[in-house]
Amino acid sequence: MTKTLATLALSVSTLALGAPAFAQAEGSTGPAAGTAAGEAPDVGADDESTAMPNANPLLRDWTGPYGGVPQWDAVSVSHFPGAFEAAMADTKAEYEQILANPAEPTFENTMVPLELAGEEVGRLFSYWGVYTSNLSSPEVRAIQAEWSPKLSAFFNELQFDPRLFARVKSLYDQRDSLGLDAEQMRLLTRQYEDLVRGGALLTPEQKQQVIGIETELASQFSDFSNKVLADEESYILLTDEADLTGLPDSLIASMKSAAEENGEQGWAVVNTRSFMQPFLENSTRRDLREKVFTAYANRGDNGGENDTNQTIANILKLRQQRAELLGFDTHADYRMADTMAKEPERAMDLMMKVWPAAVARVKEEVADMQAIADKEGADITIQPWDYRFYAEKVRKDKYDLDQNEIKPYFQLSKMIDGMMDAAGRLYDLKFTENTGEIPVFHPDVRTWVVTDARDGSNVGVFYMDPYARTGKRSGAWATTYRSQQSLGGERNVLSSNNNNFVKPAEGEAALISVDDASTLFHEFGHALHALMTDVTYPGLRGTPRDFVEYPSQVNENWLLTPYILNNYAVHYETGEPIPQELVDKIEASSKFNEGFSTVEYLSSAIVDMKLHDRTEPVTDVDAFERETLAEIGMPKEIVMRHRLPQFNHLFSSDAYSAGYYSYLWSETMDADTWAAFEEAGSPWDKETADRFREILLSTGNETDRIDAYRAFRGRDPDVRFILEKRGFPTDSVSE
Repeated sequence: MTKTLATLALSVSTLALGAPAFAQAEGSTGPAAGTAAGEAPDVGADDESTAMPNANPLLRDWTGPYGGVPQWDAVSVSHFPGAFEAAMADTKAEYEQILANPAEPTFENTMVPLELAGEEVGRLFSYWGVYTSNLSSPEVRAIQAEWSPKLSAFFNELQFDPRLFARVKSLYDQRDSLGLDAEQMRLLTRQYEDLVRGGALLTPEQKQQVIGIETELASQFSDFSNKVLADEESYILLTDEADLTGLPDSLIASMKSAAEENGEQGWAVVNTRSFMQPFLENSTRRDLREKVFTAYANRGDNGGENDTNQTIANILKLRQQRAELLGFDTHADYRMADTMAKEPERAMDLMMKVWPAAVARVKEEVADMQAIADKEGADITIQPWDYRFYAEKVRKDKYDLDQNEIKPYFQLSKMIDGMMDAAGRLYDLKFTENTGEIPVFHPDVRTWVVTDARDGSNVGVFYMDPYARTGKRSGAWATTYRSQQSLGGERNVLSSNNNNFVKPAEGEAALISVDDASTLFHEFGHALHALMTDVTYPGLRGTPRDFVEYPSQVNENWLLTPYILNNYAVHYETGEPIPQELVDKIEASSKFNEGFSTVEYLSSAIVDMKLHDRTEPVTDVDAFERETLAEIGMPKEIVMRHRLPQFNHLFSSDAYSAGYYSYLWSETMDADTWAAFEEAGSPWDKETADRFREILLSTGNETDRIDAYRAFRGRDPDVRFILEKRGFPTDSVSE
């Protein structure tokens, strides 16, 4: 199947943040090309394609170059209800033809057509993902609330069709006599195990219970994500120039633009990370830092119509009911059954190897900040809204490094050029911009043709939607509109990155921080993974959750290499390369503030696992969060990167639930992989890059990923490398 039915059911519920490169379930959104930012297409228009499903542009084959591309300029929100109706009917007919085949099941008449099924609905969900993530609107949210449960129920009904399991089981039972090659055997085995894990062996009554739970979960996921997005569309309006003290000109200009977009006079601090973080780093107004921080930290937790606490409690109850029906002790056991870690205990063991060192480092960082505050006579005790502000003072004091001194050398367009150059040097991929030549869903979107520099063959198209705007969900994510496969003919990959950088004022350069640049390289790593995948069967394309973030985290490493800094970190006004003195300072401070970043992330991952690795669902979400953080010794100066009431990774779908640990799991492999390049003598060692591509990046899930990793490194990943990377002591880790 293009995607398993379970994945299709997941994809329609809503979209997960930090999305993996290939899962259209975790995709994208936006209006037709040329639609102004924040302006949704007219939903009330009389549209004959809604009444005539066969004419619906959402269901047409993609046309144009590169094997066809999404026709964003032909679609609008009003097309979706009719498209959903038609796509369900077409998909039902498609599966009926396979399952009603009177011939005895064979790999060719069962597995192959199942793998090729779902093209039409896959295209539809690519469009829908873009509308729900990149430019949501009240009309989109209304459709999402109505259709997510319907679509979830539909795909779950298909998955539970007893004829599907009967045909797959018939093949599985005689698998050793079918003459299958290794890939076919793995595909069949995984398909059988997926169906069993999803409930194929349940009684009809139990299956209906699971469908009911999945349907209600889809509704709850939609409710959660829409509430959080509504809170993120709020803003704090500043009207006095005195409120801007300490802020860089680029942020002030963006705040001015945000206010104008909302019809206000003054400067708007939008309730998203892209505004919050630079404001807290730079504002000298402690009262305003507290106000901005509190608004951001309390998204979804305000007791009003957008409060998510009860929604979360509902989701947790439903998840536990489903886990028990499917034969698992907890939701964590259910979600981790098909991961590299396999069980919650292994994930917790890794996290707790890192946690104590991270907390200890935070204490050192806070002491440094408090010393500066005391020296300045601030008469304060460091609080969460002070951390970023005083961390920048410590950076300046310890390393003579000011983030605002670095930013002029980190121009977004140049960093994009740099990451593409790196991909060329490592993997022989050539990116040629063709913005304006194919339809896009928003004027901000840029596109590139991707070719293989070795033979000039076309690989695909890369889309980039870089800026924050009203209706676009926060964070950064990657998705693919069309993924690679050889079965049925080679296909050009259509891959995208989506970020929330602050859009500069008209005519100004987009300057980003080093952290932002790292995020840019991270998401591009997902895109590279999608572009370089080379598998025959779609069912062996996706990778386990705790492998998904691995290629993207490895890709971050090339950002601060001398080659990239010397060639692409150039001053946005003068074009002068970044001074070596500044490069030296960046290198010297590379492990600065790792306590904060590790604790901020890892606390979220630990709370996630503890929340889902239990048989009694949590009902008081706020109390559980407080008590768990106290239990693990969370420093009071930091809050979780994602507090539970706004934790989209966990509650806008199942995708990262009991799986947020996967970033650390992947980064452990990442640090060990970077060590392989260092051992080879250069970050650009072609032999190592080729082996990395051939063994790990191109192979999807054709073999067990831990076996593939062992083939690359000759052993399991060594946790000491991640501790070294973060500047933490390694003496507590046994050989």
